[in-house]
Amino acid sequence: MGERQSIPLPTGSFELTVVLVGVSHPGNLGAICRCMLNYGFSDLRLVNPNCGVDDGDTIARAKHAASVLQQASIHESIGEATLDCSVVMGTSGKREVGDKTLFRHFVYPWEMVERLENTNQKAAIVFGEEGKGLSTEDLANCDFLVTLPTWEGYPIANLSHAVNAVLYEVQRHRIHTSLGQDAGLPVVVPLERLMNPELRSTLMKAIEQYSQSLSWQEERKFSFQQTLKRTLSRSMPTDDEATRLIGGLVEGTTAMQFSSNNPEWKKHHRRKLN
Repeated sequence: MGERQSIPLPTGSFELTVVLVGVSHPGNLGAICRCMLNYGFSDLRLVNPNCGVDDGDTIARAKHAASVLQQASIHESIGEATLDCSVVMGTSGKREVGDKTLFRHFVYPWEMVERLENTNQKAAIVFGEEGKGLSTEDLANCDFLVTLPTWEGYPIANLSHAVNAVLYEVQRHRIHTSLGQDAGLPVVVPLERLMNPELRSTLMKAIEQYSQSLSWQEERKFSFQQTLKRTLSRSMPTDDEATRLIGGLVEGTTAMQFSSNNPEWKKHHRRKLN
């Protein structure tokens, strides 16, 4: 369980490199490696790390993403770590208040993705040290800044959580635009879950027949029928789920007709009781 399948990493319409400045907690570093591979990223660059890539806690937290940890490169500055990147984005939870911000002009992660989409360039997303974040000087050297939509009462997120949130947004976009079209994004959980029209018609008929087989007054039968139709329709069942529902409704209808000596159970239902 949890092992990586033999499929390539997703490509996407741009490359993303994760740069960590001064990371100091082995657990955070390991967790970041794991979340990177969870979302299909492997390019990790460390600037003056304060913990080792061979630390036991780091390796343990990385789990099956040890390859990300082993391939991580170490640099002396953000500039050195991003020499091959076309755009460098800094991150911070320290936001200025008011309309006239002097320095920290932020975008949200989804806006970052929109700006990078279809650029086919390599971009670096830079995160600062736990408890400190990126310095004002580091932020000033970034092309633009990204912040999470955290609550203003407690805006600073844990480092690994912040990396996870940003990478999730990138992968979310890739799923919406490239699912099934990229070898690294196979259709395991489909985006489209609507029933085909013929199956929908069969389900509605099964609900009607089931409702009519109830031993209630007509008004109550109709009310039940409408409630069941709307409840199931709001849940947007898949074709497979609809097929299972139809089978249960048909058998329930047949059982009720049989128990009430209604000859309809022999004429119209494929499931018969002996």
